[in-house]
Amino acid sequence: MSTGVSPRTLRAGLVLADPDTGAAQQVIVLQYNPEALSRTLQPQGAGPESGDRVEALRLKAPPIETYKLDAELDATDQLAEGQGQSGLHPQLAALEMLVYPPVSTLRSNQSLANAGTLEIVPVVTPLTLFVWGKTRIVPVRIMEFSITEEAFDPLLSPIRAKVSLTLRVLSISDLVPGSRGAELYLAYQAQKEGLARQFLYGTAQDLGVTL
Repeated sequence: MSTGVSPRTLRAGLVLADPDTGAAQQVIVLQYNPEALSRTLQPQGAGPESGDRVEALRLKAPPIETYKLDAELDATDQLAEGQGQSGLHPQLAALEMLVYPPVSTLRSNQSLANAGTLEIVPVVTPLTLFVWGKTRIVPVRIMEFSITEEAFDPLLSPIRAKVSLTLRVLSISDLVPGSRGAELYLAYQAQKEGLARQFLYGTAQDLGVTL
């Protein structure tokens, strides 16, 4: 007997995790799931540069995979309920912090530079995970980030905005072997392999050829 209850729709988002343990430090849930998700895969072939024709059939690494999406943000409901007096500033700032090093680190690096330190180690950021359902949990790096603020309250705080993200998947080629990020990537690729095995492949006869 049907209860008439619709299944709960999962929300997409980004998770900042400890790069060593994988423990979640911050979870940014997108207010609305994007209407479209664009993916690009650039194969990493060995290439013909060596002159060995056998190389044309070799892959040297997983493809470079890129996600592109637009996230809509709207603070209208919160304002109607007397909340969200800062508009979308907090939500936008949380997303923007994904690509900013902390002020404390910038001050520390500035002090080191003023003291004559020749080499300053780049900032180590948390592991960023893009989560789109249970079968897509992938380590990513934000390659491009743009914000379009579309409406404002009387104090000029944004109340509607669109955030466009370009995310490059970090594969086993980018991450330390055995790290939490590397293991998550391998699990992601293993899920793809499992799904591919579910596909009912055709035959050469379906194409009208004999091989």
